[in-house]
Amino acid sequence: MRELNLDQLRTLVAITDLGTFSAAARALHLAQPTVSLHVSELESRLGAPLVVRGGRKVEPTAAGAVLVHRARQLLRDADDAVDAVQRHVEGRTGRVRLGSSTGVLVYLLPEVLKAMERAHPNIDVEVSILGSGEAMERLSQGTLDVGLVASPQLPRPGVVMTHWRSDPMMAFVPKHWPVPKRITPQWLAARPLIFNDASTHMYHLTMEWFANAGLSPRTRIELNYNEAMKSLVAAGYGAAVLPLEHPGEPQVHQGIQVVPLKPLLTRHTLVVHRALEAVDGATRNLLKTLMEFRQGSGAGT
Repeated sequence: MRELNLDQLRTLVAITDLGTFSAAARALHLAQPTVSLHVSELESRLGAPLVVRGGRKVEPTAAGAVLVHRARQLLRDADDAVDAVQRHVEGRTGRVRLGSSTGVLVYLLPEVLKAMERAHPNIDVEVSILGSGEAMERLSQGTLDVGLVASPQLPRPGVVMTHWRSDPMMAFVPKHWPVPKRITPQWLAARPLIFNDASTHMYHLTMEWFANAGLSPRTRIELNYNEAMKSLVAAGYGAAVLPLEHPGEPQVHQGIQVVPLKPLLTRHTLVVHRALEAVDGATRNLLKTLMEFRQGSGAGT
């Protein structure tokens, strides 16, 4: 026997509820012969009469009543399935996998996530702490939906890159160190240094800054967690070059003085994702929210 047809079941339920074939046809916007055909095909498949014809009101047979009862649940489930898919397509529900560095996560993402929760409470944003290289790789592999990564990045097929913000790199120095108004590579290279891990974009950006001054300093320790680096600075272990990601950040870290660099150094951050036509509605809504916090757009400045 072929599978039951939901349209035919909907017709049978309408006949039972409204009492006539013609009323069901009007309610379902179908021709009356189509309604009759739906019932006949159902009866043929099941091998049993489903309605009693000929009276002023069409009544279901015993078999018909059993089918109508089950049909109501099937139709509700079908409608729920369609609604669930529609909510997913429209981005009203779903899950988005977001990759970010620790600094961005601590100082910039909380407001973004708060805005997402307010506007899209049924979207779950799953955040992973990732370096830029790993985020780009996972995006290409399809195991990440959106990444906040350092610029520049090599172009990748199918990956869209959009500038999100630019943050000044600063010298994070123990509070008790006497420092100039602006810190040069020469001054900093003579001090104990705490660097990002050599695999990170931040490490290469900082080393390029020193290299442009003809220097290649040795580090005291290398880490890939900015907040741990700041804790070591506050303890007097050494100095670090890190982005100033929040205007109030110097006040957050007691025991640290944040001093501008000379020459200036800037860390640029990109939003990366697959082409919009290849992402779901939940991802599009996260991207829209991120753009509301794009530097210069108002909310995130």
